[in-house]
Amino acid sequence: MATQIPQKQWAQVIEKTGGEIQYKEIPVQKPGSDEVLVNIKYSGVCHTDLHAWQGDWPLPTKLPLVGGHEGAGVVVATGELVEDVKIGDHVGIKWLNGSCLACGFCQQSDEPLCPKPLLSGYTVDGTFQQYAIGKAAHVARIPKELPLDAIAPILCAGITVYKGLKESGATPGQSVAIVGAGGGLGSLALQYAKAMGLRTIAIDTGDEKRDMCTKLGAEAFVDFAKSSNVVKDVQAATSDGLGPHAVILVAVNEKPFQQAAEYVRPRGTVVCIGLPAGAYLKAPVFESVIKMVTIKGSYVGNRKDSAEAIDFYARGLIKAPFKVVGLSELKNVYAKMQKGEIAGRYVLDTSK
Repeated sequence: MATQIPQKQWAQVIEKTGGEIQYKEIPVQKPGSDEVLVNIKYSGVCHTDLHAWQGDWPLPTKLPLVGGHEGAGVVVATGELVEDVKIGDHVGIKWLNGSCLACGFCQQSDEPLCPKPLLSGYTVDGTFQQYAIGKAAHVARIPKELPLDAIAPILCAGITVYKGLKESGATPGQSVAIVGAGGGLGSLALQYAKAMGLRTIAIDTGDEKRDMCTKLGAEAFVDFAKSSNVVKDVQAATSDGLGPHAVILVAVNEKPFQQAAEYVRPRGTVVCIGLPAGAYLKAPVFESVIKMVTIKGSYVGNRKDSAEAIDFYARGLIKAPFKVVGLSELKNVYAKMQKGEIAGRYVLDTSK
């Protein structure tokens, strides 16, 4: 029996960059020929959503805008050209909502680098609403036995850190420092790293985050607010004192990005994932050269990375720490995020 699709829905809408977020009713859109309409059940809240609202990045958003890009739900309508996604399927709408599928990047499975991307909750409306549109080629396939609230953070945070760990080149038995380990991305990075056979050093601050990181498998925790020398403390946390083989930076401020090249070991790799507003990368030239350090950026994963990241979760290797609140509570979540008070991830229930 076909699902009855309403004409109106509740959504969190930004009319002006940095302006008031309005929780109000808006029309439910119809999918285009290559799109699907997804009844979003749950949506994670990512720091990127806060950046989009505040206009922190040089890429302009659409306005008015419905944010969100970690939406898990059920397909309720499909376009006439869609064949491989069916009504009733469980899918996820990710940051990369769509790409051209024809450029050189798309052809070599680097579709996140497509010059004409559709970005959920940024250039197209996202998942802070009850019904959202996604390109059928790009929605993540979610096995029906998986809980939609728990899988939501995997759709951005999980995929992103998994991709970053792959980009680091670290191999089983080697050590990886996760900077910002107590946040939404970091808490997942710790778990993916452990599942990939890596040894982890968590870098963050606060007893709550220390406890969570330890439970998630971190072999050491460096509290940057209490440490008198973060560089030495991170290096000392490795078995030979030379520093980690790789650093995964998911921090939301600039300073940690300046320190990483100092404590990573010779021939180590620094992977930048977080996007602090207006931040710059700086590294000591002498140490970077003589240690032969690699510094690189890592964006979101491609469709294969996404499927692999979800499979890690499906096999019980990943459990995203999260708290569920109603869609109407988005402003409160942002307030906590701005104060750095969130351990793990907040997930919005669109029925509330």
